[in-house]
Amino acid sequence: MDLVLDFLTSATTLALFSILLFYCLFLYRSYKVSHSKEDPIVQGAWPILGHLPLLRSSQSPHRTLGALADKYGPLFTIKIGSKRALVLSNWEMAKECFTKIDLAISTRPKGEAYKHMTYNGAFLGFAPNGSYYREIRKIATSEMLTNRRVEQQQHFHILEVQRWIKELFDVWFSKKNESSNYVLVEMKQWLTQLSFNIVLPMLVGKQYFGHPTNVINEEEGQRCVKALKKLMHLLGVFTIGDAIPLLKWFDFGGHVKAMKATSKELDKILGDLLEEHRHKRSLGAKEVDRNHQDFMDVMLSLFDGTTIEGFDSDTIIKATVLNLIAGGVDTTSVTLTWAICLLLRNPLILEKAKEELDTQVGKERCVRETDIDKLVYLQAIVKETLRLYPAGPLSAPREFSENCNLDGYDVRKGTRLILNLRKIHTDPNIWSNPLEFKPERFLTTHKDVDVRGHHFELLPFGGGRRICPGMSFGLQMVHLTLASFLHSFEILNPSSEPIDMTETFGLTNTKTTPLEILIKPRLSSNCYEIM
Repeated sequence: MDLVLDFLTSATTLALFSILLFYCLFLYRSYKVSHSKEDPIVQGAWPILGHLPLLRSSQSPHRTLGALADKYGPLFTIKIGSKRALVLSNWEMAKECFTKIDLAISTRPKGEAYKHMTYNGAFLGFAPNGSYYREIRKIATSEMLTNRRVEQQQHFHILEVQRWIKELFDVWFSKKNESSNYVLVEMKQWLTQLSFNIVLPMLVGKQYFGHPTNVINEEEGQRCVKALKKLMHLLGVFTIGDAIPLLKWFDFGGHVKAMKATSKELDKILGDLLEEHRHKRSLGAKEVDRNHQDFMDVMLSLFDGTTIEGFDSDTIIKATVLNLIAGGVDTTSVTLTWAICLLLRNPLILEKAKEELDTQVGKERCVRETDIDKLVYLQAIVKETLRLYPAGPLSAPREFSENCNLDGYDVRKGTRLILNLRKIHTDPNIWSNPLEFKPERFLTTHKDVDVRGHHFELLPFGGGRRICPGMSFGLQMVHLTLASFLHSFEILNPSSEPIDMTETFGLTNTKTTPLEILIKPRLSSNCYEIM
């Protein structure tokens, strides 16, 4: 009997304790719900479509979202069809994202562009956070993008930039006339071809433009350039299928059709290059030192015949190489284009840049890689260009992989995250006269701010564990090319009107119109002869 009473007493105590525990948990959750908050949702959502029409207006999406931030604050929600997207425009919240909750925002949303343009997520930059992403990023970084590898490539970059300068000089020499020493050139094409000629040898051992030997047919090169530009544009497009999956079969606007066609064309180009590399290996070509192999050779030696996370070796190699081509070529040429535009709109800053080059380099020789560290004003010009015109003003899209709390706001798993970098970079609380092109700010008030993800008020390469792995390579290319170009040529705007700064939005923010400028040599002709 005593045993029964002891059991009942224990059972009653346990039951009362459980009830008390559940009651406390209930009170805690009620308190949490009552004290949690959700970020404001933009008004005017369309039925079914949500705010998708806003993002398809004539204005660039980062400017549209920037205007909404002025109204709703630095953190608000838009609806892309049935999906929610959190738009962030504040550096302190960006810091919280890339430190406290970085892991939770390190994956990518899976839309139509993801499926058709990135080999269904095999692209390094669009792969979900996981073992595949970590392995491919590690290889790309160690074989292509470490500071050591970038330094090893400096001499080749110098030679290619000098060859490019020499070609521009030859164009000037052939077209100049007695009435004017200036010659009109369209720079967007020149900058794109230079970027291709620097990036392609490292990745696939060939060049598209300009060299008499070891050159892919130039017509094929132009086809690749055109397809790559389509790729970068379409990667930034919001399709109806992204917002309303049930309607993706209708393909309003023909974006999915364009994605499939562009992907097929680029896959054919990459496939042919891959077969050429395999053919050379089958002929028993001698293995060369790893430091002198191109990246596709390295990928073949590591992955040929293997499968990772469901991706076969061909897909892994083509996707990774194409991703690196796109990242290396497009963002570099875009940044250089905006830098030249901004300098032409600000002649006094252009004169200061030339004065620094004349002081540090002189006019009797070409710019060398060792000169860049001394060109502090030119580096400030590049920083200011990246502040005002980051290549990806909305960064790459992210998705919350778990429920989170951001600055006191509850965010549900599956919500997309859009970082409006352009809005962060022009926050008047951080930057005085934020829309003014003023490189001097990086020599005075913001001299300690860098672009490598350490300072969250300036994030042109993103931040956190998915920061752009190619930023050292990209900065080297931009500094070297811009310094060499400004050192070698006087440049003028051919029109009395300011340079057109109209943007065409995609994954990167490109200049809509051509960049036509007048050039004439600054150096003695002997310098061009020895290039």
